[in-house]
Amino acid sequence: MASTRASSVYDRLHKDILTGELKPGERLRLKELIDTYQTGNSPLREALNRLSSNGLVVREENRGFSVPDVSLGELDELVRTRCWLEEIALRESIKHGDQAWEEHLVLAFHWLKQAYDKRKDGQFDDERWAEYHNGFHVALLSACGSSLLLDFCDQLQARTYRYRNLAEVMEYRHQHEQAEHTAIYNATLERDADKAVEILKQHFWATFEVLRDSGRFE
Repeated sequence: MASTRASSVYDRLHKDILTGELKPGERLRLKELIDTYQTGNSPLREALNRLSSNGLVVREENRGFSVPDVSLGELDELVRTRCWLEEIALRESIKHGDQAWEEHLVLAFHWLKQAYDKRKDGQFDDERWAEYHNGFHVALLSACGSSLLLDFCDQLQARTYRYRNLAEVMEYRHQHEQAEHTAIYNATLERDADKAVEILKQHFWATFEVLRDSGRFE
């Protein structure tokens, strides 16, 4: 039961940090969090320690917890590292992925396309679209054969997603991303690893440029 409570608090804090509800640099005072999230001290500390291990909370000796600050330098590092790791994962998935993986990828792309269309029509908000967006990227890498690599990629994706939310200038990217996703998807199903990796990297750096040009992270 305690573990369940900690997981629930973790999920809520995770969401509030990624969406910007909890601001960069904000102190996470235990008493206030206990009241806000209606939880106990032990589940809260467990959740904060898990978030700290994922890079979404800063823990300082004798100073407690806070939300990580943001910077253009960190964003650049996140994107570069994501390119390195996801290249490995995507190449391995293309090399080893079986029919079940292909079917999983086809379904994930289908739901992403549906989410994109519904978002254009005002039926989906950004948060719901992001679920399918992340699901597609996870499906691409899911046959890489390394749960550790997938965990690292997931952590980097989450931390990059926080920058997207904080910038609040992503409408332009939404107009172009689906074409990029389609190109990545087609190259992956064609088992053209070089092409798929190149498009994936361009996809990441295109988002970086929009975030950089927002001036939000100087």
